Amino acid sequence: MKALITGINGFVGGHLASYLLSEGIEVAGTCRCRQHNGEDALSNKNIRLIECELRDAAAVEEVIAAERPDHLFHLAAQSFVPASWASPSDTIHNNVAGQVHLLEAIRLHKLPTKVLIAGSSEAYGEVHTNEIPVTENNPLRPMNPYAISKIAQDFLGMQYYRQYGIPIVRMRTFNHIGPRQNEHFVTSSFAKQIAEIEKGLRPPVLYVGNLEARRDFTDVRDVVHAYWLAIQHGTPGECYNVASGRSWSAGDLLQLLLSLSPIKVTIEQDAARMRPSDVPIVIGDSAKLTSQTGWLPKIPIETTMQEVLEYWRDQLDKS
Repeated sequence: MKALITGINGFVGGHLASYLLSEGIEVAGTCRCRQHNGEDALSNKNIRLIECELRDAAAVEEVIAAERPDHLFHLAAQSFVPASWASPSDTIHNNVAGQVHLLEAIRLHKLPTKVLIAGSSEAYGEVHTNEIPVTENNPLRPMNPYAISKIAQDFLGMQYYRQYGIPIVRMRTFNHIGPRQNEHFVTSSFAKQIAEIEKGLRPPVLYVGNLEARRDFTDVRDVVHAYWLAIQHGTPGECYNVASGRSWSAGDLLQLLLSLSPIKVTIEQDAARMRPSDVPIVIGDSAKLTSQTGWLPKIPIETTMQEVLEYWRDQLDKS
């Protein structure tokens, strides 16, 4: 059995590749560049990397025709919300066009490939207090260009299932965190700053954005397990939330990280880290996914935070 992962050199892609290999699945993945840092999952010689620009329809068709995967995990996307404000047209074109090319290639070659589209809870956008926890039936009120692109991906998946019968499951994943995440994301940013302060590489000042907003955080390794169960046991055409069912504020997670370090810091808010729009609290309901696949998150937030901090300590030791 073969799985093709788009965006395999991304945060989730590397963890998913490792998980699938442990399940005995043959793994290949597309990326824009074959380079990786040598410390991530892609250093595994059993993973085949394929250079492919997903915005190039001919290149995508060539890859799909050659690989003929049993499972396609479509993870590739511009996924950083602030970048979507800086370049909304690039975000929408990148995220939507690449998916169209993949689905068209599967349709044209009449492949039985099962497809998972990695969507985002950002699609729900403005969530009202009486709508928590958020189910898959909640209204979509996007609040940034990235969210709009993910809604387009979600609805395209539904259309290609209904029109052409391609077995597609659509995931709406809430905040996911863990080791190897880019430093632009909140917990990774905190952990890297703490590790740098510990080593005397920066003054004991920690820069933050909005510490009050509460979000539903799930360890990335629980997320990739959910993806594997969903592509096997989910109902084609359906969408599924992936969430822990509880919320933490950014301030909570910062204090948890600081409790794992001997340093004392001054906390300063950085305007550049604030979003143009935000909602106070979001909690997801993944009961639908659990009922159909048996998935439940298993990794405690304390374990995740410890491993994120250790990851950045190790990275700085190696630099």
